[in-house]
Amino acid sequence: MRLVVGLGNPGAEYQMNRHNVGFMVVDQIQHQANFPEWSAKFKGLCTKKDDVILLKPQTYMNLSGQSIQACMTFFKLTVDDLWVVHDDIELLLGEVQTKTGGSAKGHNGLRSLDQCMGQNYHRVRCGVGRPIHGAVADYVLSNFSKDEIPALVSMIEAAACRGMGV
Repeated sequence: MRLVVGLGNPGAEYQMNRHNVGFMVVDQIQHQANFPEWSAKFKGLCTKKDDVILLKPQTYMNLSGQSIQACMTFFKLTVDDLWVVHDDIELLLGEVQTKTGGSAKGHNGLRSLDQCMGQNYHRVRCGVGRPIHGAVADYVLSNFSKDEIPALVSMIEAAACRGMGV
């Protein structure tokens, strides 16, 4: 079984934020693979089809690990079953990379997950670029610009394939 988690913040005001790329990717998977509608479970929104579970923690980014841990415990999953999709300022906008393990590097959603599950889970890193100036927190909580939307759409499609193991 595979658990694909998209990291983000709940609420319409965060919907197009850079920090919500994980939610965007699992929404794409849910739509293109015809998963059932989302249901409220594990302090998150969850859907399951065949041997794949999708989860969008609704605990806000800083407490994502609580939701993920609850889901993993319920389904008796190990960290090898876990794929986390998240924004990454170390990658250029539109880049997608996968890796297993590593540090949170200041990402509070990953930090929360590391505290609950350790660091050796699979990651789908979605590049949102680094701010030229200003605080990183303000940058990741800002919306993508109109000019960035084509790169965002391509990245979401590529990351959705990686999250599903394609």
